[in-house]
Amino acid sequence: MRCLVTGATGYVGGRLVPRLLAEGHEVVCLSRDPRRLRDVPWANRVGILAGDVSGRIDGAFDGADVVYYLVHSLGHRDFERIDRDAAANVASAARRAGVGRIVYLGGPDGGSSAHLRSRTEVARILLASGVPTIVLRAAVIIGSGSASFEMLRYLTERLPVMVTPRWVRNRIQPIAIRDVLRYLVAAATEGFPAAMNRAFDIGGPDVFSYAEMMQRYAAVAGLRRRVILPVRPLTPRLSALWVGLITPVPHAIARPLVASLVHEAVCREHDIARHVADPADGLTSVDTALHLALRRIRDGQVDTRCSTATWPPASGEPLPTDPRWSGGTAYTDLRRRDVDAPAGQLWQVIEAIGGEHGWYSFPLAWSVRGWLDRLVGGVGLRRGRRHPHRLQVGDALDFWRVEEIVPGELLRLRAEMRLPGRAWLEMRAEPVTADHSRYHQRAVFLPRGLAGHAYWAAVTPFHAVVFGGMARNISHAASTAIPSRRR
Repeated sequence: MRCLVTGATGYVGGRLVPRLLAEGHEVVCLSRDPRRLRDVPWANRVGILAGDVSGRIDGAFDGADVVYYLVHSLGHRDFERIDRDAAANVASAARRAGVGRIVYLGGPDGGSSAHLRSRTEVARILLASGVPTIVLRAAVIIGSGSASFEMLRYLTERLPVMVTPRWVRNRIQPIAIRDVLRYLVAAATEGFPAAMNRAFDIGGPDVFSYAEMMQRYAAVAGLRRRVILPVRPLTPRLSALWVGLITPVPHAIARPLVASLVHEAVCREHDIARHVADPADGLTSVDTALHLALRRIRDGQVDTRCSTATWPPASGEPLPTDPRWSGGTAYTDLRRRDVDAPAGQLWQVIEAIGGEHGWYSFPLAWSVRGWLDRLVGGVGLRRGRRHPHRLQVGDALDFWRVEEIVPGELLRLRAEMRLPGRAWLEMRAEPVTADHSRYHQRAVFLPRGLAGHAYWAAVTPFHAVVFGGMARNISHAASTAIPSRRR
């Protein structure tokens, strides 16, 4: 099938395109700014057209069997009017081009919030277009990078005690992004009659209140159970301000999302199963969806797969199509220094780090950190290293563990000291010329709960001395070919 995807630079569209390609479909993407698709891994496998669904798009739909309409203007002050005009424009263009089907991902029907009202109106326009249309109505989509998930995640992680509006007791039926994508791909070719023109509710197997969702997130993320105190005075408007303050989700997006949660969003039917059979093991549960989303975030910030051990990670990160605020909080300390030595000589210093060779900066700070770790039951610095000059994956290295090593290029260490979060230290030798190289160093910390954020704030003032000194002394040791013995 020839599939035209509008909104390919968005969260859902950016994940749908590679799945369509995997099914053997021909894909064309329509984007206002094609440059935003430049860095996606599938860019050279699709056709890319410049165009705005609100403007002139004649010719863009020619030859398309299926048009995926994944555009919305949430965040704009006048998004209802913008979305209404864009939907009418797409409906007209699709009808003139003889498109076989329109597929639209909308929201629950019947809500009175501006967000849900707009989604319902867009669905109605497309269904009345004269082009067979399938509307998929989803409530909360769980997936790393989705606005709903990131809002849930940040609220739960950062607030062990929450004073919340009463609507957190309303029921919702979330759905995993993997199930949404399965339905979207199936809408192109599977058992839908060619002339079918209707909407379907789609949701996962679980129905929870928003408060229960936060508790489920806390459990999956390994956090303590949250204390949630619903109070009447918190209106949706005040709630949106609160969400905008606590989370990185922009207020312009948080406001309509919060307003939507005032209404219960539970599927009224599951008719789509007549055309797209449920998986043999069932639709994705909330716990599994949360686990998958968290794993993607954790693997994405510090990629741990051997096949993608590049700098920066080549895959697994939040996609270029994700919102800039998605992917979660990852604190980083980056250092880079030019070295007057070949990359091989720099690598010898990197691979010999720790143990008797020490950590090349502020010996007292490393010693104190090691003793503090032992006091709280951690491993401290007492483990040393297996071999004075060689490392391999799985080696203990003081209070680190070798997670990945690419000989001559990259060493990645995972922290095993007691921390309110997860931490990594990466070092890389990059050849520049035969006699010169560049040293890259990155420390990454993924906080766990409020304590994790407080921990990073407390240690940040020391980074210039500890991490800055490390980069400086490793570079110097490589240049002089005399490994420093300073801890």
